[in-house]
Amino acid sequence: MIINTSQSGGFKYLRSVLWIVLALTLAQVGQEAVAQVRGGTLNFVVTPEPTALVDLTTTAINVLKVSPKVTEGLLDYDLNLQPKPSLATSWEVRDDGRQYVFHLRHGVKWHDGQPFTSADVAFSLQTLRAVHPRAKVTFAKVTDIETPDPYTVAIVLSKPAPYLIKAFSASETPIIPKHLYDGSEVGSNPANNAPIGTGPFRFVKWVRGSYIEYARNDNYWGKGKPRIDRIIVKIIDDPAARTVAFETGAVDLGGDTPVPLSDLARLRAQSKLGIETRGYDFAAGPTRIEFNLDNAYLRNLTVRQAIASALDRDVIRKVVAYGYAVPVASPIIPSSPYYDPAPNPYPYNVERANSLLDEAGYPRKADGTRFALTLDPLPMGDLPVRTAAYVKAALSRVGIAVTVRNQDLPAYLKRVYSDRDFDFTVNVMSNLFDPVAGVARLYTTESFRRGVPFTNGSHYSNPQIDQLFAEVAQETDESRRKQLFFQIQRILEHDLPDINLMVTQSVTVYSQAVHEHTVSPDGTAGSFADLWLQR
Repeated sequence: MIINTSQSGGFKYLRSVLWIVLALTLAQVGQEAVAQVRGGTLNFVVTPEPTALVDLTTTAINVLKVSPKVTEGLLDYDLNLQPKPSLATSWEVRDDGRQYVFHLRHGVKWHDGQPFTSADVAFSLQTLRAVHPRAKVTFAKVTDIETPDPYTVAIVLSKPAPYLIKAFSASETPIIPKHLYDGSEVGSNPANNAPIGTGPFRFVKWVRGSYIEYARNDNYWGKGKPRIDRIIVKIIDDPAARTVAFETGAVDLGGDTPVPLSDLARLRAQSKLGIETRGYDFAAGPTRIEFNLDNAYLRNLTVRQAIASALDRDVIRKVVAYGYAVPVASPIIPSSPYYDPAPNPYPYNVERANSLLDEAGYPRKADGTRFALTLDPLPMGDLPVRTAAYVKAALSRVGIAVTVRNQDLPAYLKRVYSDRDFDFTVNVMSNLFDPVAGVARLYTTESFRRGVPFTNGSHYSNPQIDQLFAEVAQETDESRRKQLFFQIQRILEHDLPDINLMVTQSVTVYSQAVHEHTVSPDGTAGSFADLWLQR
């Protein structure tokens, strides 16, 4: 029998159904094929070269980029900042916020074959409280860490800490192997540079000045993960060379704006490359000038007010950051619910700046200068250096002669945080998951910790600020927290231990062959367990 398809509604219906079934089948096959993509080597650029491979005693961004590939946290977080399992499979907050109980994953092994247990977690938390730049503040309310069995950890607090549930990522609270660190000098332990973790990748080798190699952990607890065989972390110091590496395919991925801002438009136009702006929720923070308040000139508030008045944030945004920034005066970023939008108390006013310096007792000399300072920009990316160049030019107009001093990261950290041999610096400090963790470390008296990087480098001390941060750390009412943070911002903006200038929009540059590189608020500081390549 011959069927006339033009007249048969039943056949048309059948044909439509068949096409739908076929399309769904092909889509499913396609999805399965994508899910089965495995193998390959990721070329990941990190700059400058990390000073260590475990983020135990430092919060430097370059270290955070590599550490979580090997060393994990109790929790991970989705892009909405909601916690999800990692080394802990479940958790409860008990006793009105005064106890956090974590139930650990069974059968996890360290890369050397030793079992992972609650003893490792307790040891890690106690160690972090002693040596990590932020953990002393983050875990300030902890009174005890109980381990009733190998798979349970109970963190007991003296008072509630409402922000604490967001503090257990690998980049913030890494869990380290007790059997390798216990009884040693933690800061100099060899495992810091040849890490043993529980994560998706094993450390292979570090060729200083060239690359770091990681290989897949075939015994990883995450079923079917990681999806790639190898990560090569490339160290490319020259910014222009990093741009060329992306263009030629020598590099697949880089975070925290790995190329000069002036090159971004060119890279955006290339179909083989992509730009991602997600994954910076924990890392975002102001570019700032931090004063050494032990300096004879800079301990004078009037001088600091003059410097603040001499800086045009809009010019900084346009010229230094190529428009990829929002001007701020506050240490808390505008995307935070705790940001105070009050006007900058020291707006750009060169005439006012000159008047204040005269008032402070520093008239111009015969050569037109009043005094000289040395400015040390953080040697990470080109933004601090570009900002320092602007500051030098701006302050020359009010008679302050500035010398910009450049050095590598280890020398910078030693100069600023150990030797305190500096006048002022340009750096970038992230707000993290809560200002109690990301902002308090820069201003509380107890956060002045000589030798501990990225803490209170100004040596600022104000009992009122100490009290406000202590109060907000345990406050559970959100409206009250906001009020307290507003008070903190207004005091700091008046006292000027630093000058917050702008919050830049960081970007990740990636090859279109790289998938699932940004799945958490840590962005490229995540584990890469989900990342896969399709070349």
